Amino acid sequence: MTSSWKIPASSILFAFLLLALFAVGSSSAQTEQVVRLDGGNCTYAFGVNERGELQTLYWGGRLGSHDSIPPAHSLPEVASFDSPYTTTPQEYAGWGAGLFTEPAVKVSFVDGSRDLVLHFVRATPSGSQSLDVLLKDISREIYVTLRYSMDPESGILARSVSIENLEKQPVLIEQAAAAQWTLPPASYALTYLTGRWAGEWALNQELIQGGARVIESRRGTTGHQANPWFAISRQGGRDTAAPVVADEEHGEVWFGALAWSGSWRITVERTQLDAVRVTGGFNPFDFGYKLKPGEHLETPVFYGGYSDHGLGGASRLLQRFEIARILPQAPDPKPRPVIYNSWEATEFKVDEAGQVALAEKAASIGVDRFVMDDGWFGQRKDDHAGLGDWYVNRQKFPHGLKPLIDKVHGLGMDFGLWVEPEMVNPDSDLYRKHPEWVLNFPGRPRSESRNQLVLNLARADVRDYVEGSLDKLLTENEIAFLKWDYNRNWSEPGWDQVPVDEQRRVYVEFIRNLYSILADLRRKHPKVEIESCSGGGGRVDLGILHYADEVWPSDNTDPFDRLSMQDGFSYAYTPQIMMAWVTDSPHWLNGRSTSLTYRMLSSMQGSLGIGANLNHWTAEDFATAKRLIAAYHSVQRTIVRGDLYRLISPRDGSGMSATETVSSDKNQAVVFAFANATKEGRGFPLLQLEGLDQDAEYKLSSIEGKLHPETPASASGAWWMRHGLQLDLRGDYQAAAVKLDRQR
Repeated sequence: MTSSWKIPASSILFAFLLLALFAVGSSSAQTEQVVRLDGGNCTYAFGVNERGELQTLYWGGRLGSHDSIPPAHSLPEVASFDSPYTTTPQEYAGWGAGLFTEPAVKVSFVDGSRDLVLHFVRATPSGSQSLDVLLKDISREIYVTLRYSMDPESGILARSVSIENLEKQPVLIEQAAAAQWTLPPASYALTYLTGRWAGEWALNQELIQGGARVIESRRGTTGHQANPWFAISRQGGRDTAAPVVADEEHGEVWFGALAWSGSWRITVERTQLDAVRVTGGFNPFDFGYKLKPGEHLETPVFYGGYSDHGLGGASRLLQRFEIARILPQAPDPKPRPVIYNSWEATEFKVDEAGQVALAEKAASIGVDRFVMDDGWFGQRKDDHAGLGDWYVNRQKFPHGLKPLIDKVHGLGMDFGLWVEPEMVNPDSDLYRKHPEWVLNFPGRPRSESRNQLVLNLARADVRDYVEGSLDKLLTENEIAFLKWDYNRNWSEPGWDQVPVDEQRRVYVEFIRNLYSILADLRRKHPKVEIESCSGGGGRVDLGILHYADEVWPSDNTDPFDRLSMQDGFSYAYTPQIMMAWVTDSPHWLNGRSTSLTYRMLSSMQGSLGIGANLNHWTAEDFATAKRLIAAYHSVQRTIVRGDLYRLISPRDGSGMSATETVSSDKNQAVVFAFANATKEGRGFPLLQLEGLDQDAEYKLSSIEGKLHPETPASASGAWWMRHGLQLDLRGDYQAAAVKLDRQR
């Protein structure tokens, strides 16, 4: 008879039985036990097989409370080439004993052995929704603790690992994943995000074939080129030839997001028996973490979830989870202030008078926060000098920042400032004093990008300097917001102040120190908010989002390009954190001309900002912006905190785009629609809305744009969802926005 123990469970009896049954040893009673975690619409289960391995048993839709999950049994040998150790879906497989699939952990011992075989020791409840599972090598004193925590609302499971060395000699960790996820044999499609500078958030979809698809960053940071998020959808039969993926609202989808802001890797692998394995954590490229006796290594957290409502359902679950569990002000982060940023107006030529003039113009249109960008510090006249010297330039601001800040406050706005704390220019006081503080290999060139080098934040003295400089800046000035930029990737990642066999710890310690600085600053200055910016979307992940209130998705603010980028972004991240600026036309990148209304509505789908040069605006521009910012304020909470439905995709050359967001109480919906190029006299498609209360009555109001003459002023949720909404949109780069408010 098989026993099944479920989390959540808060009773003392549960804890006693779990500890008694999952103790050291390999009795038949032990191998028949199943641990089951339930949350939201998801069940996750694993057990111990007859070999003592921790084995994945189930991940998917929530099972009945009395359903029995069969116990773990290792899978068979495939000829003589794949032993049960490599075919069995282990929860966390060590590289050893003939493992040929991607390992979760790889270790080198001082005697030259690199064999690691992990067996189950015990499971211990660590909270009402959490569990720690201890594994140990079959002979070595290497202990691996797997941590599980299930969110009761979303069913999203947080997994991470602690690897401890209790050997008498050091060991080298060469590979360490945060988790492995397994789906049973079937045909699946993979969805993931890639890009480049000014072209982030491209959505890719493909059938998962034999072998492995590697998604990664080797750049020392999250990277523009790929994002640590995936979604996998189940197809028809295992012989399905075409990559037909789940649609927006239908089909099973498994998804995951890695909370790490350094070099990372996710490997999606179709195994010898057609199962799919996902392994993610630290990128093993150039990785080597020496553990001395008694030391341990903590991995990042790898979050995973399940939806049976397609990719749209998966993204809505993850967005709600980010708001409720991840962001610094969770579970109720306030909507982001509408900001004005001075970069495009002044670039490096900032001074008190010029910034005051811009602040007055920004306040006149209803902006909440004025942000002064680059150029205010050190000897910063262009991008060749000053980084690292975080003191106010007295030529530009003879009396410091206080007069400007006071003026901004007097205009009814709070004040923000641009910083780039992890970087240094060779032409700076800091570099002249401490050239040894940068990442470098002694005797080798120090590669510059944007005329700057990367400070080695893994060093305690560098960490303390960065935190001390920012703490002083925030203590001496009433600053509400830091735009924290990071404008290049790593090169020459050397750390010659520590022994050679410890230098590659830089990949971990740099990011750990970054997180600790951010945590300390938030603790010391609890009212200060932070944006993660990295030349656009180069550092967006669930790790940095524990400390950053918002992110900068791309330096490309072209409103047409942003439709596709914002669409891709929304699969992994909530619009709450997605800063979207309105900038000038023609756009500096593409030379494309668009109306201010089109630019405003494109940006209003996220957290709105204005980055245009207000000195060049007409009276009509100011009136348009003031009207639309007021409209945005009235519906912002619905836009950034509601349930997002992607009605028409802007990807793949689509001439149309439309989104709808419905408030959590279903009292309001906001719809944005864009006709980028209508053809042959055709009008805009009928929009069948989603997510409304079909029995409620909703009043329709235009925020911007024309409604079809026969559109009713009020109708039921059923009418708007089944009949649909008709908008009058024709031409190139035309846009409209409407709202629906529940009447009864």
